[in-house]
Amino acid sequence: MNFVQGILGRYDTAIWIRVIGTILTTFGSFMIRPFLALYLFDKLEGNLVLTAVIVGLQPLTGLIAGVYSGNLADRYGRKPMMVAALVIQAGTMIGYIFADSVLTFALLTIINGLGQSMFWPAASAQITDLVPEEKRAEVFALMHTALNVGAAAGPLIGVMIYKVNPAIAFGICALAEIIYLMLLIWKVPETLPKELRTRNAKGASGEPGAQPEFKIRKHMILIWLTLAMVPCAMLYSQVEIILPQHMKTNFDDYLDTFALLLAINGTMVVCTQILIAKFADRFPVRNVIFIAFLFLACTAFGYGWAKTFWVLVIAEISFTIGEMLNGPQIQKAISIMSPPELRGRYFAIFGAHYGVTGTLAPTIGALTFAKYGGEAWFSIIGVLLIIAAFAHYQLLGRTLGKPKQQEAAQAAV
Repeated sequence: MNFVQGILGRYDTAIWIRVIGTILTTFGSFMIRPFLALYLFDKLEGNLVLTAVIVGLQPLTGLIAGVYSGNLADRYGRKPMMVAALVIQAGTMIGYIFADSVLTFALLTIINGLGQSMFWPAASAQITDLVPEEKRAEVFALMHTALNVGAAAGPLIGVMIYKVNPAIAFGICALAEIIYLMLLIWKVPETLPKELRTRNAKGASGEPGAQPEFKIRKHMILIWLTLAMVPCAMLYSQVEIILPQHMKTNFDDYLDTFALLLAINGTMVVCTQILIAKFADRFPVRNVIFIAFLFLACTAFGYGWAKTFWVLVIAEISFTIGEMLNGPQIQKAISIMSPPELRGRYFAIFGAHYGVTGTLAPTIGALTFAKYGGEAWFSIIGVLLIIAAFAHYQLLGRTLGKPKQQEAAQAAV
């Protein structure tokens, strides 16, 4: 009993609500996420390029709205943005159930992208508000673990539901979003620092809601880190839409095999993510991320050239290790770099790499895959990941490796 109380007392109640809500929503979303592209592919009578364009609408919306949502989270608070985001996402899941045309799917995808872009910058800023620096990597790892609790079971159940009626999965996902919404309203307080709320209400110049000016040239390390994350996001985007099509050429039972790979990934993360995050905290952030990107590069080559099931399994294990090393550490790095009054915008700008890649990569991947095949396309991604590994090593060495310069830069904001 004392052990359980010690674990529960280690983090703020708001963190545990986030954990529960993340498990609920990812269980629902992972039932539909891997198979949404396949569902659209069937609806569009095998038009892969048009499927990729529609899937790309979601991150495009997020890219456009992301920076603005980060600004709003810094101005009005984290909680209002998260509540509004969950309302939007639940509504779009219900809409998917009744969608019967390409135009409807496209519109719902755009709106869903808006909801997602509103949630994550505010949610990441909330963790930075609540958690001291020395525990942030651990908490980001905890969130990643929660994300994969749903991911471990969701895809396998999703395969069965997909074969019966995909609308059931959309309904479950909507219900999960609604439960999370109620928990958030009930138990999670606003975490935007009180002095910032007061200043935003009065305004430094006497005008309500006045915000500090954000000059890009003063935050170039953030911009370069965002660009260096593009190959990683590119690999993620291809796993969802191109990898299943590539696996069709080598595996008769590709759908079950794909679901099993996702289940392996989720199960490994649930069992080992926090342990790996604590182990990784012993080493410099840039070293951990450098190694993580090399693991992801091996994954890309493995996906492209795998002809047997076991090679795919090894590639998936490599992918899981890479994401477990990279995710908590890079988010910790952004949380340290971000001034308190710009946390929402920092996470929003950094999150733009998902928007850029998610918008362009599905279409680029579909065209390249159709012309040159999966081996060539995944090999290109592997090479880009190796380049990104060295880029991260240099950029993080210039910022986290020199705390005095970092403090001076933040003081100049």
